[in-house]
Amino acid sequence: MSSSHILSIVTFIYGLAFFLYLFEWVFKKEAAGRMATAVAILGFTGNTAGIILRWVESYRMGIGHAPLSNLYESLVFFAWCIILLHLFVEWRYRNRIIGLIGSLLAVSALAYASLKPDQIQPLIPALKSNWLIAHVFTCFIGYASFAIAFGISLLYLLRRIGGPAILERLPSDSLMDELTHQLVMFGFLFLSAGIISGAVWANSAWGRYWGWDPKETWSLVTWFVYATLLHARFMRGWHGNRIAVLSIAGFLAVLFTYFGVNYLPGLHSYGAMGQ
Repeated sequence: MSSSHILSIVTFIYGLAFFLYLFEWVFKKEAAGRMATAVAILGFTGNTAGIILRWVESYRMGIGHAPLSNLYESLVFFAWCIILLHLFVEWRYRNRIIGLIGSLLAVSALAYASLKPDQIQPLIPALKSNWLIAHVFTCFIGYASFAIAFGISLLYLLRRIGGPAILERLPSDSLMDELTHQLVMFGFLFLSAGIISGAVWANSAWGRYWGWDPKETWSLVTWFVYATLLHARFMRGWHGNRIAVLSIAGFLAVLFTYFGVNYLPGLHSYGAMGQ
């Protein structure tokens, strides 16, 4: 069985986990929640196996490299990061609403990946660097943290503006606000590390640390949005609705940094294929 087949199966496993998390939330069935967590762990195991096998397959083809170089591979890794963080937060806070968000985001990432070419290709010269793993890993841990914070912020605002009664079953406003803050702070640290490692890599590949390429520019825009959120939290005492709105705005910037700039000319134009 190839890595692509395994990852296709994982997509359905994450979909089942989402259904079970949703079932527990709607019908208050603890057994469904425990099963959802077990299924999410199974999916994460399969996701990990798929990434490792794809890495092995690239070596068998004589072009061995970490499976982080094109859009398909980055989406697979994005799903892996999301589930990793969601399982940790679910365990830390003993609340499965994070699983509902994480599983939905992960299955969405893999479903989108299934629409993209999954062939293993040789690395272009700019990507042949030991910085590849460090840069992509730090960036996507940050993206995953922002993604979960986005989901929590969205649910928070929906309840605050008078959404469906079922939203009353969400964790308290104070817990969701604190979770958003902690996830953003965690993601901000990794995004900062990703930008720094990318700058070092750029100097190695192109002879300059920063060139205002669209990808670099929008990474900086995203960094400033989240820096503004943290500044407002620490220095202005912002919380609640305003922090949730900034969290959502930040993730929209992440999405444009990830997908949108791939259609703009620049040194990162290979991003239409990769990260």
